[in-house]
Amino acid sequence: MTTDAIAVSSGRPFYITTPIYYVNDRPHVGSCYTTIVADCIARFMRLAGRDVFFLTGTDEHGQKVEKSAAEKGKSPQELADENARHFREAFEFIGSTHDDFIRTTEDRHEKQVQEVLKALIASGDIYLGEFEGWYDEGQEEYVTENQARERDYTAFNGKPLVKATEQNYYFRLTKYWDRVRKLIEENETFVRPAGKRSEVLGRLKDEARDVPVSRTNFSWGIPVPGDEQHVTYVWIDALMNYMTALGKIDEGFGGVGGSRQKYWDGSGEVVHLIGKEILWFHAVIWPALIMALEDAGRDDLKLPTTVYAHSFWIREGKKMSKTLGNFIDLETIHAYCDRYGLDAFRWYMLTQGPLSATDADFAYEHFVEVYNADLANGFGNAHSRVTNMIAKYFGGEVPLQEENADLGVDWPATIAQKTAEAVSAMGAVDVAGALKAGLEVSNAVDLFINETAPFRLAKDEANLPRVGTILYQCAEALRIAAVLMRPAMPDAMDAALERLGSPIRDGQTLQDLTRWGLLRPGTSVEKGDALFPRADAKDPEPSGVKTGA
Repeated sequence: MTTDAIAVSSGRPFYITTPIYYVNDRPHVGSCYTTIVADCIARFMRLAGRDVFFLTGTDEHGQKVEKSAAEKGKSPQELADENARHFREAFEFIGSTHDDFIRTTEDRHEKQVQEVLKALIASGDIYLGEFEGWYDEGQEEYVTENQARERDYTAFNGKPLVKATEQNYYFRLTKYWDRVRKLIEENETFVRPAGKRSEVLGRLKDEARDVPVSRTNFSWGIPVPGDEQHVTYVWIDALMNYMTALGKIDEGFGGVGGSRQKYWDGSGEVVHLIGKEILWFHAVIWPALIMALEDAGRDDLKLPTTVYAHSFWIREGKKMSKTLGNFIDLETIHAYCDRYGLDAFRWYMLTQGPLSATDADFAYEHFVEVYNADLANGFGNAHSRVTNMIAKYFGGEVPLQEENADLGVDWPATIAQKTAEAVSAMGAVDVAGALKAGLEVSNAVDLFINETAPFRLAKDEANLPRVGTILYQCAEALRIAAVLMRPAMPDAMDAALERLGSPIRDGQTLQDLTRWGLLRPGTSVEKGDALFPRADAKDPEPSGVKTGA
């Protein structure tokens, strides 16, 4: 692949979503992580020339919200309003560039969900029935007898499953079971990563069953049209947000006219980024609902391109919990950012996070190790060496290159390769792989300096033309490295580009910015304080962090 691959997809819609986060509690590292990953991908795709829409928001209905509110002496709406505000503030702090923040208590969402229920009740794909079995209160999910037995009758949160008998409306998942299985079997990229796809396919080998879409033992939710003693099951309600935010069910209720229809019309990609605990809902129930709506006459509704389920963060080798006191809450995140900077925190999240099928360990010593290796001693050191030498030997101006100089590195070819690797990796939701491509360019600069030794050559004035050629190539390579790393660290990389006299201008795309030779001789270069001061793991963890059992 070459950078021309970017131009091919220029302008095409790209729709990326996070899950909507449950408001029974405040944001934490898990919700911030998913949002940072989605933000990095959205930033990269915008830079690549894609027409991006990035959605996040809050899931505000359900029994857990009703219970949490009662325990706190508040109404469910008051609790939802309070925690939705906390999520907005948290996402603003971590630098999220989402285009919309949807709340499931908004009229635009509730009215469109009711339209879906009306359509599926009319088509017969939602019907009134009776359930008797096991219920996971934490996940608000019914489970089969086989699943209950496999889990030792224990819920996802470790509490006992509850035996329940209830009259509910049901969705005929059995009707779409085989179609969904065929979709996942024939499309390797629909559920990712591969291990999660295998997990879903394994579960689809079980006996097909319908799923409830309403409850009657609480009131905080969207009433089923025509039968208001039934409240819409929270997961059916929540899944619809991806369409209601675009006004896909009814653009009048969506309040956005037809302006957002293009983001899910089949001409681009739709990527749902979620945590692994909600994979079944997104990989099976969600496409089945869309298929049912298509059968009901809504052939304008499309399936998503990819459902990507990441794993969890653990803490110093242990599962995070408030009981153990090792939970990474907002206060902990703020403490890390106060000491190391938001960009460094984002870098660690994005390069060390659990995007694969295995959980990732957030450990203080590892954080410092990655920070020093990648940022302080990596990009930051290379940037300082180059800008300092340009200031010292060329008065702070980008030097000229000698014509036909061969210093042993084909930089244009290297840059083209690393840019292509970044584009390919980001398209596959391999965020760490995409960012690694940029870091490898800056590491190559450091190695190039060591091998060519401009600081030694400069001792003889006759060598200055060669020194200038070396430093021009170093500065240009670092400029492009900063461009590739910018979706992860926008502020730090903007500062690095400013010092190189090459800030990104409006309208410039990744294809433009990664073209070798953009940096002009004579451009003013500034040296300054270290972009990433070195850290010492012997220092205590940032204040506010709780460790140990």
